[in-house]
Amino acid sequence: MVTKVQKWGNSQGLRLSRQLLEEARISVGDEVSLAVHDGAIVVDPIRRLRGKHSLRELVKRMPKGGKCDQIDWGGPVGKEVW
Repeated sequence: MVTKVQKWGNSQGLRLSRQLLEEARISVGDEVSLAVHDGAIVVDPIRRLRGKHSLRELVKRMPKGGKCDQIDWGGPVGKEVW
């Protein structure tokens, strides 16, 4: 695909075709990471699982050395096999 850098307000932008975005599995509104490698601009989608937080961000917020308590949910009520 050939496109042109265009001025949009005080910024510059690129218009990307729907087919190109579909092939890259990027949708309108998705966050992407931009980098320059060997003079080429590389656009990588930032994959989020279930919501707006990444697992890496959530793990960083966990307290160091934190312990989880075990919860007793009671005995089986149906055909559970333990």
